[in-house]
Amino acid sequence: MLLLAYPSISIGAGTDTLLTALKIEISRKNIYDDQKQARIHRLKQLQHTTPKVDYAKQYDLCLKLYDEYKSYQYDSAYVYVNKLKEISVSMNDMSRAYYSQIKLGFILLSSGMFKETFDSMRKVDPKMLNDSMKVEYYFIMYRCNTDLAKYNNDKYFTPNYLKIGNAYIDSAIKLSKPGSVDRIYYTGLKHVGENDNNRGSQELNKLLVPNAQISMHLRAMITCSLGQIYINSDKKEEGTKLLVQSAIADIKSSTKETVALFTLAEQLYKAGNIKDAYSFIQLAKADADFYGARQRKIQIGAILPLVAAEELSHSEKEKHTILTYLLAITALASLVILFLVMIYKQLGKLKHKERIIEDQNVQLKDINYKLVEDAHIKEEYIGQFFKIISGYILKLEKLKMSIDTKLSIKKYDDIRLIVNNINIKKEREVLYYSFDHIFLKIFPNFISVFNSQFDEKDQIWPHEHEVLNTDLRIFALIRMGINDNETIAKILEYSVNTIYVYKMRIKAKSKNPDQFEQCIMDIKAVDTIE
Repeated sequence: MLLLAYPSISIGAGTDTLLTALKIEISRKNIYDDQKQARIHRLKQLQHTTPKVDYAKQYDLCLKLYDEYKSYQYDSAYVYVNKLKEISVSMNDMSRAYYSQIKLGFILLSSGMFKETFDSMRKVDPKMLNDSMKVEYYFIMYRCNTDLAKYNNDKYFTPNYLKIGNAYIDSAIKLSKPGSVDRIYYTGLKHVGENDNNRGSQELNKLLVPNAQISMHLRAMITCSLGQIYINSDKKEEGTKLLVQSAIADIKSSTKETVALFTLAEQLYKAGNIKDAYSFIQLAKADADFYGARQRKIQIGAILPLVAAEELSHSEKEKHTILTYLLAITALASLVILFLVMIYKQLGKLKHKERIIEDQNVQLKDINYKLVEDAHIKEEYIGQFFKIISGYILKLEKLKMSIDTKLSIKKYDDIRLIVNNINIKKEREVLYYSFDHIFLKIFPNFISVFNSQFDEKDQIWPHEHEVLNTDLRIFALIRMGINDNETIAKILEYSVNTIYVYKMRIKAKSKNPDQFEQCIMDIKAVDTIE
């Protein structure tokens, strides 16, 4: 028998913590089953390589295979019990033959076949058994009677079965070694059977001390028994925790013929934990089906419909709750979407208004710039032309005084001489000179920007003695805002047609004739805005 130091979970741990640990072990169930299958496979290989005539070794190997299967799978255990019986006959060893019959009784009882168990055990002659075999025989007989008493639960027959069972456990205790695991375990069961739960739990707890060297399967049975004792003593939380530990031990030992998981599911159902109860009872049913435990399937079948119905009702409530939440979330999401659409539309309107405002700001900025530029130009030209006009007024004043003097002394020929000395051409040149200098002071980049609109061969540059030539002066006047050909013609003393020809000829030579005048208008005045 495999002995393990079981790292038990403290009984002080919360039920939820223990249930979480159980679920983790359930998720590892296949790992433990694979480990058992690996042990079985190694034993079968060893059996196959062992000579058939080596009965003693064949018997030991079959016994080990039986031990692996006895709480794992009824059909396979039954096969190896029959092999044990066959080998015993071949060895002509009645002690081993009867012992094989005891092994058969154990799996028949585990499978829930009480009549067949009694029939099998009646064939055993205890006198032919050694003490350890007798202990096992008495324990099986104790189990037969007490399990049947629990199953019948009848006031007429149950007491007699319990009485017989107690007699058998007494015999098992007497033959067990003092202080042994068997003696402590059987003594604890005896006290529990006599409704002395305090003494029974004290004995059983001796086997659950830290690092106790007992098999995982025995640990599962002890914690299950203690769990039931606590539950019957109205200590349901402590009992439930022990049942969880028992179920964990069953999973680790790959025990399929188990009571703990089914009993735990029943307690959780009563406590209102329907979800876990349904999950565990389904697993208990799967284990019972795998093993072939008829009695356990009947027990599970009695409560499974109740748990399933409650789980269905619970699921429907959860679905209804989830549906309610979904509807609420959907309504909320719809409102959010509606608000988002409204916000998006408002943002769109706001952005459109912002674009309009930006465009208007750009226009205002451009207008402001032009106003400042125009004010600067006017300021420059008004100042300069006031200076020029005041000069002309002084000249006129001097001319008037001179003519008046000549008239008073009747020197008419001198008057004619004074008038003929007035040089209109020179005066116009002075006017152009003043205009050119003032313009280039306001637009110092005019000539270079103007010529950037032409290929090098078509560029127009003033001569060395010139500030602006006629071509440049025409477009300087246009930049000043004088677009009318007739006005330009009067200022420059040309015909309207001549001005038109000048403009068309120059525009035609530019790189982009359609945008030429706009490019001229885009030339910026310097220091117009500080």
